[in-house]
Amino acid sequence: MTRPFDRFAQIAALEALDFDILVIGGGATGLGVAVDAASRGFTTALVEAADFASATSSRSTKLVHGGVRYLAEMQFALVTEALEERALLCANAPHLVHDLAFIVPRYHWWEGPFYGAGLRLYDALAGRRNLGPSRALSRDETIRAIPGVREEGLLGGIEYHDAQFDDARMALALARTAAARGACVANRVRCTGLVKVDGQVVGAEVRDLESGRAFTVHASIVVNATGVFADEVRRLDDADARPSLVPSRGTHIVLPRSFLPGDHAIMVPHTDDGRVLFVIPWHGRTLVGTTDTEVERPELEPRASGDDIDFILRNAGRYLAREPRRADILSVFAGLRPLAKPSRDASKGDSSKGDASSSKKVSREHQLEVSPSGLVTVTGGKWTTYRRMAEETVDLAMETAGLEVRACVTEHLRLHGFTLHAGVEAGLPDTRRMYGSDLAAIGAIEARDPRLADPYTPALPLTRSEVLFAVESEMARTVDDVLARRSRALLLDARAAASIADEVAATMAPVLKWSPEAARASAAEFRAIAEGYLASAAREG
Repeated sequence: MTRPFDRFAQIAALEALDFDILVIGGGATGLGVAVDAASRGFTTALVEAADFASATSSRSTKLVHGGVRYLAEMQFALVTEALEERALLCANAPHLVHDLAFIVPRYHWWEGPFYGAGLRLYDALAGRRNLGPSRALSRDETIRAIPGVREEGLLGGIEYHDAQFDDARMALALARTAAARGACVANRVRCTGLVKVDGQVVGAEVRDLESGRAFTVHASIVVNATGVFADEVRRLDDADARPSLVPSRGTHIVLPRSFLPGDHAIMVPHTDDGRVLFVIPWHGRTLVGTTDTEVERPELEPRASGDDIDFILRNAGRYLAREPRRADILSVFAGLRPLAKPSRDASKGDSSKGDASSSKKVSREHQLEVSPSGLVTVTGGKWTTYRRMAEETVDLAMETAGLEVRACVTEHLRLHGFTLHAGVEAGLPDTRRMYGSDLAAIGAIEARDPRLADPYTPALPLTRSEVLFAVESEMARTVDDVLARRSRALLLDARAAASIADEVAATMAPVLKWSPEAARASAAEFRAIAEGYLASAAREG
């Protein structure tokens, strides 16, 4: 049964129905679980306290990749799995995922054979799923491919291929795919408690944050897919549950396209902390990241530190012809990774009765846990392998709840917006191509009034028609939903996005039946958020 992607209809169904599987969390993992469960025919519900992908899942490096850096760690099985999933994403969502050529610039003679051998192994692991063969480039070929590269001392480069995508738009495609398969999904519905019968979790107490209405969602099993906030839900199950996660902040900066005017990306193989750094063309800008900084507690809107920004500028500057400065930064965004807490903590006696009897299944990148009361928690992982994580989670949920065994069907499931052409032939920019088959609906809005096709500002590609579509068809409820995730205006240029907040609110107001005061409040709330995306707002340290 296909459900309309309308928030009021979704919430009405949440209140009225009982479910096989209830998912808490609307990021990559939770949405993937909802798609998998619904496509197997299970009655499925998903609630998200903020907006879909409002935390970590909209703040990635925008790459669908096998993990080149894992080759040095001899993690060949992990790389092969990710490369398989990369191929499936390219096939199932070509409007959102596309090939991107990377170049590793060479400034020392030994880098050619060293990186060349590693990338040929990367090709071999990808096999027939490879997006393109790696190859050595001369100095002139490297400069032509990445005209913004530092030329002093440049010997050449090594080219290889991975994939790029838009993470927030992918999350929305998953939400709409789940709804099309009969799932009930709703944003701004917070889980406030878990319902137990005879000690087993059989649902959740939730609150609609817009209306304030509280109600119960009943389910045979509940999946906790709340990312860095997973421990908060675990404590609703067991107040004594010990922390299982250590949040790590990944920071990115966005620069003008002039820093990398070509269509190739740069992979910086060695940074000050031993990680790799990416300099990537994305939506007409240059995106650079990421960092790996441990933080004390999870936040919905984490801010980058001054040290994070300096680290990125310093390491990227070694490979760019023009060294970027803080004044060049259009936006800074940070996301928190939910890294598993080291197991040695438990050996020191830092464990609870509930944790001791929980069962865990751990991979190199994600972890599955079933508590004594039957709460399934999934943490870790990355966007590239979200589908595989979801499959394992639903398999475990079936086993735990005693549901009928049904095979996963997502391997060849086309995601919402799928189109074989994705607007490439029409020469559409990425910001339009990512709508896929929904471009027809946006075109219909513009046919009613051609002025709706005009952008709000020359600094950003966002049009009034896209805002109307976001509100009418994509469950956007706030100015932040539109400017941060339905479009990527906040990430592309934080100041420009803040400057159009009032106009965007005015476009949204008639559809959402906002009063003038409500429209001003939503715009003001967004401007406060946008302040944190300016380089000047970086925290000390």
